[in-house]
Amino acid sequence: MAAGIREFGRATPHRVAVVDGDRQISFGTLDERSNRLASATLDRGLRPGERIAVLANNRFEYFEISAAMAKAGIPTVPLNPRNNVGDNAYVLDHASVRGIIVADELADRVDGLVDDLHLVLSFGGTVGEHYDSFVAAGRAVDPAVPVDEMDPFCITYTSGTTGRPKGVLLTHRGRVLTAFGVGLDYGLGPNKSTIAVAPMYHGAGFEFAYAAPMLGGSCTVLPTWDPERLLDLMVSSRAETVFLVPTHAQHIRRFCEDPAARYDLSALKTLYFNAAALPVALKEWVIAAFPGVAVHELYGSTECSIVTNLRPEFALARAGSVGHPWFWNEVRLVGEDGAEVGPGEPGELYARSPLLLTGYLDDEEATRAGFDADGFFSVGDVAVRDEEGFISIVDRKKDMIIAGGVNIFPREIEEVIARHEPVDDVAVVGVPDEVYGERVAAFVVSRPGRQVDVTALDGYVREHVARYKVPREWHLVDRLPRNPSGKILKRTIRDEYAGPPE
Repeated sequence: MAAGIREFGRATPHRVAVVDGDRQISFGTLDERSNRLASATLDRGLRPGERIAVLANNRFEYFEISAAMAKAGIPTVPLNPRNNVGDNAYVLDHASVRGIIVADELADRVDGLVDDLHLVLSFGGTVGEHYDSFVAAGRAVDPAVPVDEMDPFCITYTSGTTGRPKGVLLTHRGRVLTAFGVGLDYGLGPNKSTIAVAPMYHGAGFEFAYAAPMLGGSCTVLPTWDPERLLDLMVSSRAETVFLVPTHAQHIRRFCEDPAARYDLSALKTLYFNAAALPVALKEWVIAAFPGVAVHELYGSTECSIVTNLRPEFALARAGSVGHPWFWNEVRLVGEDGAEVGPGEPGELYARSPLLLTGYLDDEEATRAGFDADGFFSVGDVAVRDEEGFISIVDRKKDMIIAGGVNIFPREIEEVIARHEPVDDVAVVGVPDEVYGERVAAFVVSRPGRQVDVTALDGYVREHVARYKVPREWHLVDRLPRNPSGKILKRTIRDEYAGPPE
């Protein structure tokens, strides 16, 4: 993962690689600083294969830390900035980290956890040693530690929506191939520009940001999410390709219904979406709001990287689908009996590719449960494939509602509700029912300045789904709980459920 930084550090040392506020970092500087950090870390006594954690919001240093640790053969363990002390205590212990690099404003999230670590750095020097002083003291020599393609580049912890987070072992091979595929499909490469929007501690947010300088392009950093600031950066950076999650699109629409009329977005060529389902109604708005911009919709996971891609030529005609298998991927849809299902039949999605994780750290049981005998891996999503091979995600297997013995997939209902014009956001879940086991409940957020009329919405839904799928409860809420990657936390909704609305 350091090869591109080395290459462009030599070939185009004066070209800008990363922009972070007033800081512009050239490829030469990025290469040299990552050499110094790598050498200093090894000289301090950390050994190749040992692990170092990173706790920060999006910032320039994420790029040089990742390049440096790749040069040193040290896997990084990115920490979620929203984690509390207990969350971080679990990850630091489980991953057996020996060092940590911390943003000062997040130091309270590791309070009491760093005293026994071998190396502690902070960007402002309030915890452990001052990061820049440590880098400056390092030797400007690439340690060039031999790294096998199957060695872990990072250990990324899942969001833990179903329990304790698991440490996903992601290889140099998988990360490098994903970056090259991203360059081919979404327009990254030498002299191309993008913006780091999604959080870089997350697998997709990091990969799609780091791929820019790795492939010779530039990345402008958005430190924290702000739709107005993003649109300003799209103008000032002349960004050509940007990765977003559906929640970002919702927030942009709330802020500005017609961004192309208010901002000079003439440089923008590509938007690509991942991390959560992109509702058809929202996708139609994106395509209309960013005219002439190619829109891709991906499906993937931390464990599998990108699995499928619906390319722009099919964006509207096949809206609701996530396309065909992406580069290097083979996909199986498997029924309850373990056999592959036919066209139009729902089955659990399994993928096999050189992008896959090698396993979960110190969790053989979870690793065995995810892989089948042929090396295909599943994260528990249910999908269907039509006669032309287009794949559509039906739902998460764990989110399926079983009412009176009948399987109901919430996403179908959510897509219908989302098309009702006053609706901004929606989640459909199963709640306890004494007679049927579960019943369908919908939690709905109104668009700004609007108010959903439940009677009208109920009538609209009845026109578009079977009667047994119509929600028996309607809850109007101000917001839905989401994790930082944009996924709705349905478990939280179920856990906080207090009964039917009065």
